[in-house]
Amino acid sequence: MPNANVTFLKLDLTSLQSVKEAADAFNARSGRLDILLNNAGIMATPYSATKDGYEIQFGTNHMGHALLTKLVLPTLLRTAEESGSDVRVVNLSSTGHQMAVMSGGLILDQSKAQSHNTWARYGSAKLANILHVRGLQEHYPQLTCVACHPGVINTNLFTTFKQTVKHIAPLRWILDLFSKVFMRTPREGARNQLWCCTAPKQEVRKGYYYMPVGKRNAGFWYAKDQKEVDRLWNYTEEELKRLGY
Repeated sequence: MPNANVTFLKLDLTSLQSVKEAADAFNARSGRLDILLNNAGIMATPYSATKDGYEIQFGTNHMGHALLTKLVLPTLLRTAEESGSDVRVVNLSSTGHQMAVMSGGLILDQSKAQSHNTWARYGSAKLANILHVRGLQEHYPQLTCVACHPGVINTNLFTTFKQTVKHIAPLRWILDLFSKVFMRTPREGARNQLWCCTAPKQEVRKGYYYMPVGKRNAGFWYAKDQKEVDRLWNYTEEELKRLGY
């Protein structure tokens, strides 16, 4: 909708305090929320920690989104009670969640995160995006909660990785060729997210993770493990409670 009224809320996912301030600002302005699309993320970054002490990819891609979801959850649930409502939470994951196999699944012990390579850490964070919506769906069945892979999109998400290989000519050449031939445009990359947000609810509810466009997928081994769903849910709730959220 080219004439849509868009409002910007400042939100830094590496700071849970910033997430709280953004959620408070939203809740003060609106009593309704039909779609929450947790879209932002980072990939393959060098090791560092968020302001709250989480490995940067896990903190940004999961913990920040998990807190935002929790803080606007009362509004989501109120909206779901209204006649004819269709409330959804969509997490942007990735086929990269498969790389969690390198770390044996989720990396929840933050003291050991640095011992894993950046792709294992990324895989753990993207796995968390899938497991998080599975937990949400189980605890709040009145909502429709799913995750999706947008495809391999030519955005600045690859900036850090490109910088790490810029001195290795063959890898740089291969990456440039791959981006030109195989990567999709951001416009194309939005299609699967939009499908999850707008396709008929009965179709979307048939799965919890979708490949482009609207193709149901069970995900890699750990994404199908109910024990991992419960482990992440309990860890996240305990951590947010510990930090006062």
